[in-house]
Amino acid sequence: MRFWSTPPHQSIAETEKFVRNTIKTTEEGRGDDFVVLYQNRVVGKAGLWDNQEIGFIFSPSVWGMGIASEAVQAILKRAAERGIPKVLADVDPRNERSIRLLTKNGFVETGRKERTMQVGDEWVDSVYFEANLNTKE
Repeated sequence: MRFWSTPPHQSIAETEKFVRNTIKTTEEGRGDDFVVLYQNRVVGKAGLWDNQEIGFIFSPSVWGMGIASEAVQAILKRAAERGIPKVLADVDPRNERSIRLLTKNGFVETGRKERTMQVGDEWVDSVYFEANLNTKE
């Protein structure tokens, strides 16, 4: 959770609210979110927020197994099928694993900015990425 956009949840109620909001966003057509299963257990989630920004989180137990890469590829494929021309990402520059995952899957860096988000008591910076899904270019 170190690089997530919120501090770790402190209660089941907080997590339930997060899940309800995720479902609502999908139902309203403002994005897609998918639970990722491996060996019949939940190991992460991946999706699009506001039909443009990719987000993902995975259990450390599956890091390095290619599961996150497979999920990112599936999200990009679904976005392209839905006619979304590009997918964006906003990553804490200290999150080297996510940066490698994105660049491995066709994202290119488009900029950086300092102090873009406050997570708990800490201000964090952003590095921005984009994957162009327009196959005609």
